[in-house]
Amino acid sequence: MPINDPSKTCAMQKTLRLYSGTSNRPLAEKVADLLGVELSGLALEKFANGEIYARFDETVRGADVFFIQSISGDVNDALMELLIATDAAKRASARTITACITHYGYARQDRKAAPREPITARLVANLLERAGVDRVITLDLHQGQIQGFFDIPVNHLSALPLFADYYDAMGFDTDNLVVVSPDVGRAKAAKKLSDMLGCSLAIAHKGRPRHNAAEVMGIIGDIEGKTCIINDDMIDTAGTLCASVRELKKMGAGDIYVCATHGIFSGPAIERLNDAPIVECVVTDSIPVEAAGKIKTITVADEFANAIAAVYDEESVSKLVGGDFAM
Repeated sequence: MPINDPSKTCAMQKTLRLYSGTSNRPLAEKVADLLGVELSGLALEKFANGEIYARFDETVRGADVFFIQSISGDVNDALMELLIATDAAKRASARTITACITHYGYARQDRKAAPREPITARLVANLLERAGVDRVITLDLHQGQIQGFFDIPVNHLSALPLFADYYDAMGFDTDNLVVVSPDVGRAKAAKKLSDMLGCSLAIAHKGRPRHNAAEVMGIIGDIEGKTCIINDDMIDTAGTLCASVRELKKMGAGDIYVCATHGIFSGPAIERLNDAPIVECVVTDSIPVEAAGKIKTITVADEFANAIAAVYDEESVSKLVGGDFAM
């Protein structure tokens, strides 16, 4: 029969399918609500020996699959869930596969700082591409150049505008406000935040004798008597951060606020932050965190919803959700 016979041909339409791993389902549910779509069915189980099993509960043939996962918590399990679900979608003939990685694990090893070390950030990029990911949407990579490890498109989102809005709403006196970069490597991002807030910038110079440890050697900029906002991309054990806060206090800093995109909070991190001389610590929900004590959270659901809408098809998704999600 003729392939162009109108009575026999099928209308090909793009279909958005949104799925979640086990590491950050609450954020995935917020994104689904914003997009006005259901968080579709994906069975994730474990065999007795710990191997991960994944199966989609519906057809994904010809669909644009978006998989939301934070490579955090049980980092290795979260990464394997993402890779195995990607393989399942690819073998089920998904049209495109987008990995929405709210926290990109293994990013701290992004170069060889010493002989015989791995570059795990590149390794993860290779694994994602090999599994079949067509695009990555991620948030505040440990270093921006990690995007260059990919040969596929990377949408690199930032939480800085969210923090700027948060602190703007607090009505600080900008003449008495300073954004403090915790190290030289974070200075560029801290400068962006200070510009957004219309305040000054200071940079902490510190040495790192070993992993998860650092010593503040000095401060570039004026912090004496000023309200300080320390901004970082992640907080792990908080040992380094809390030591830096105490050093800033000794140097004459006023009230100290802390904000970071990714609240990993390993070990005694939360207890350390609640005991530290800070007003509060604000993190995003890129990693699930219980707000308690001095720990506050803000959501990045809007940013990921906007990015998914723009990647999928702005016009189609706008019709779907009845709004404009252009980036």
